[in-house]
Amino acid sequence: MIKEAIGVGDTEVLALEDACKQLGVETYEVEFETLQRAEKGFLGIFGKSQAKVRAFIKSSPADTAMQFVKDVLNAMDINSVEVKVTEEAEGAVIDLEGEEVGSIIGRRGETLDALQYLTGLVANHVDNSYYKITINTGNYREKREKTLEILGRKLAFKAVKTGMKTSLEPMNPYERRIIHTAVQKVNGATSWSEGENLQRHVVIGPDGNVKPRNDKYRSKGNRSGRGKYNSKPKFTAEKSDRAPINEGEGLGLYGRIDK
Repeated sequence: MIKEAIGVGDTEVLALEDACKQLGVETYEVEFETLQRAEKGFLGIFGKSQAKVRAFIKSSPADTAMQFVKDVLNAMDINSVEVKVTEEAEGAVIDLEGEEVGSIIGRRGETLDALQYLTGLVANHVDNSYYKITINTGNYREKREKTLEILGRKLAFKAVKTGMKTSLEPMNPYERRIIHTAVQKVNGATSWSEGENLQRHVVIGPDGNVKPRNDKYRSKGNRSGRGKYNSKPKFTAEKSDRAPINEGEGLGLYGRIDK
């Protein structure tokens, strides 16, 4: 993306300064070309023409994304948060640091997710190509992912033990996939998604394709030593080779954002 402005002045230097003022940058930050040189008129007065200079800045998707985040934070009257960007192979990670990051995260990360989604849309329009944007603060994403993994496994074991299903709160595709992946590692449990759009959520329940195994054991306190064998259906919880449900695979939050 190229931002440009045309400046006018009595000299080329003044014209360049005028163009940079319109762009909100310093003269050393831009490239420029002279469209028209200043000319002195007859007797230095009549027929005089001013200089015109075109100044322009080539903005990358990462720069555009960072500037968008800064503009949003300013609009939210959040001035104590520092914005840092790190470019990667197919995208960039934007880190937010400061005392007011709590208000940016929001309830269960909803505000942070929304900001990341909108920033991704802006970044993808720079070159009209896919550019992954991740916004993080204080390792919140890593902590959230760990929490979801633990939740998924806990509810999977519960489904195996009780034979009942549990519905989770609505989540974005990326977070739903984390839950699905965790459940797939528990034999005897399965998960699927229900609902539409913002109400789409994960349901965890017992896997009907896995049959319970009968484990016999001796009852305690049998004086004869021979004991009685009781039969009790029991699921085994172990690592499974099943592939996780494909929701948000290899993509950023909310999946791929196209133009």
